[in-house]
Amino acid sequence: MPNTLEDRDWTILLRRIKEGKCTPFLGAGACWGVLPLGSDIAQQWAQQYEYPMAYNTDLPRVAQYVAVQFDPMVPKEQILEQFFRNAALPDFTAPDEPHSVLAHLPLPVYVTTNYDEFMVKALVHCNKNPKRELCRWNSAIRDHPSVFDSDPGYEPTPSNPVVFHLHGHSERADSLVLTEDDYLDFLVNVSSNQNLLPHQIQRALTGSSLLFVGYSLADITFKVIFRGLVSATEASLRRVSITVQLPPAPINDPESTQVPAQKYLEAYFERSDMRVYWGTAQEFCGELRRRWEEFFRDV
Repeated sequence: MPNTLEDRDWTILLRRIKEGKCTPFLGAGACWGVLPLGSDIAQQWAQQYEYPMAYNTDLPRVAQYVAVQFDPMVPKEQILEQFFRNAALPDFTAPDEPHSVLAHLPLPVYVTTNYDEFMVKALVHCNKNPKRELCRWNSAIRDHPSVFDSDPGYEPTPSNPVVFHLHGHSERADSLVLTEDDYLDFLVNVSSNQNLLPHQIQRALTGSSLLFVGYSLADITFKVIFRGLVSATEASLRRVSITVQLPPAPINDPESTQVPAQKYLEAYFERSDMRVYWGTAQEFCGELRRRWEEFFRDV
């Protein structure tokens, strides 16, 4: 059973959702059961390319090795060809499917570090009219058409939301943040050039509660976002945010190590006004759907 949030945190989250002041971040765990996790891809590539070092479940490290053996585009082209180009869609009718649950909420901005188009498809499935936007973090994609440039008056709304792909999307291999070098370049470029994030996205990051679904603390993707975007926000301007995390794996005796580990991580996140829901993306979204329906009826 998951460890849920306190009622006061649920109340804050539901009120922010009602006001459109919540910005979901989607990570790989939101696609569990439909797409392989990064660790699975890393192990497959480690065997295929005879990866000679430790950490063969770390996708950025293994992808970096493949890039050095061939060229930087090979792992990006391969991951799209093998796992994304013909991927089946999730079951958007399932009551705990993360994309579908989030798509039904009255929110204007969704941010994803995934390459797939599941969030856009889920919004369309809910009869909304989403736009897909891309972070132009490298020189190869600076000329990629922008929905904000082509329509300067466009402001995301719950019925016409935007899905912002922070780490690239499946239509352009050169947009992907995948290798260790990519993560370093991404962090340097975004930190030094605030214009890489449209002001509509910047406002959604600094002016709302953030909801992280499908990440783990060990995930470099989450670390980059948490340190680069969340911790950098002025303390007086922060709003309570939520991160959905799998409980840390127990060492030896589960009862003696797991609870202290969770308490340590909760204290770590609390410094940035981040509350932790211990469970899977599906468990959280199932509870979120139930609580939102009850809250909406009461309102």
